[in-house]
Amino acid sequence: MIEVKNLTVDYLVQRHGFRSIKEYMISLGSKRLLERKRILTDVDLSIEVGECFGIVGRNGSGKSTLLRVLAGIVEPVRGEVFLHGTIAPMLALGVGLEPELTGLENAKLCAALMGHDRSATQRTIDHVRSFSGLAEADLNMAVKRYSTGMTARLGFAIATANDPDILLIDEVLAVGDAGFQLKCYERIAELKERGSTIVLVSHSLAEVQRVCDRAACMEAGRVILVGHPHEVGLRYHDLLGIRTDT
Repeated sequence: MIEVKNLTVDYLVQRHGFRSIKEYMISLGSKRLLERKRILTDVDLSIEVGECFGIVGRNGSGKSTLLRVLAGIVEPVRGEVFLHGTIAPMLALGVGLEPELTGLENAKLCAALMGHDRSATQRTIDHVRSFSGLAEADLNMAVKRYSTGMTARLGFAIATANDPDILLIDEVLAVGDAGFQLKCYERIAELKERGSTIVLVSHSLAEVQRVCDRAACMEAGRVILVGHPHEVGLRYHDLLGIRTDT
């Protein structure tokens, strides 16, 4: 289970609205140039083991920040997060991949960081070769030369190579052709059957309704509704001003 209690997150952002150039120059080199902006406010959320849970919301609602807290990348100012097991985060296209390394070298690096032995590392490489669908020449090319679709293929293949307990996905399934997206959905279903917990952030209601058991709608840093993906989708459409016939 993933349990989030009273989670609050602030970011430091650059101040605007200085009254004069003199005031701005005086502030240079001091913390007066920065101010706190509240991103998440008192978020409470429970996600069951083996559940596929979707998160939707308008841009700036706090979806990606919540995923980064779950991944241990962002530290909250208050609140608690409880989760157990191995975590595989796909938080943005290419994040976690070393651009100067080849695709296969990235797979080996990821396996090493996870503490895998030689046989487990080889299983990771074999999975990346078969799942990504990338040619051997592409896998031996530096990732910085990859297209967005190739990067998504490599990143998803590496993240799902070793049946993580928790898989965090942020918008990356929108990249790539229809065939690869179908392959990703099938892999998500397979991981779910094996007991993995999946948290999916997406702007695509069709995607959330297709793969998720439950979903949450976020607005202005708060969770405003948790429920069935269809119910949450209707609320999201209301926020967007889209009329939906029910």
